[in-house]
Amino acid sequence: MRIIITAATEFELSLLKHKFKSTKERDVIFIATGIGMLATSVSLMQLIYDHKPDFIIQIGIAGGFNVKEKLGKVYLVEEEFLGDVGVVENGKWKDAFDLQLAKANSKPFKKKGLLNSNINKYNHLELPIVKGVTVNQISTDNNHIQQLIKKYNPIIETMEGAALHYVCILNNIPFLQIRSISNYIGERDKTKWKIKLALNNLSKTAIAVINHQYKLNKS
Repeated sequence: MRIIITAATEFELSLLKHKFKSTKERDVIFIATGIGMLATSVSLMQLIYDHKPDFIIQIGIAGGFNVKEKLGKVYLVEEEFLGDVGVVENGKWKDAFDLQLAKANSKPFKKKGLLNSNINKYNHLELPIVKGVTVNQISTDNNHIQQLIKKYNPIIETMEGAALHYVCILNNIPFLQIRSISNYIGERDKTKWKIKLALNNLSKTAIAVINHQYKLNKS
């Protein structure tokens, strides 16, 4: 079984790579795809072509919308939405579906979302399952943040999650997106962020998920 572990940056992968060693029995490839949907999409397609993985896991830190959720908490993302493909018109955010530039149920979308329909099959650790929204520009404007919350009901915001879902759904490859909250959306004071905690929790969870997948593959 070949598993590819991706993240936007080497920084997000570094702790996991240090703690986890690939062997003949556990064929794991670590790849930093780059930041944003474009770089991630291209990298994932190249990885699929070159390595023909059985499973892809994307890890990374993320921003959280709900200040009641503790920083450092780890989630599985079930559904992703595109949070900046569209237009702000008269102060209102309209996505590509609102503009009728895309159909809400055209593959790989379901009701505007990119749904990992097999997530419960792989959630052996019983991690909390949430929705995410992906943007190429981190959200800082409070009005836009509130519109994203109202429209998509996300718990986290990333810059690469939708790319993973889009590519893996189209290529019929099982996948998981594992994220840990390092900061709250709109908070730019990095002294209030918990990056180290988020990375530690993320790495521990990812190792447990990988090990469990290989145990299932052997049984």
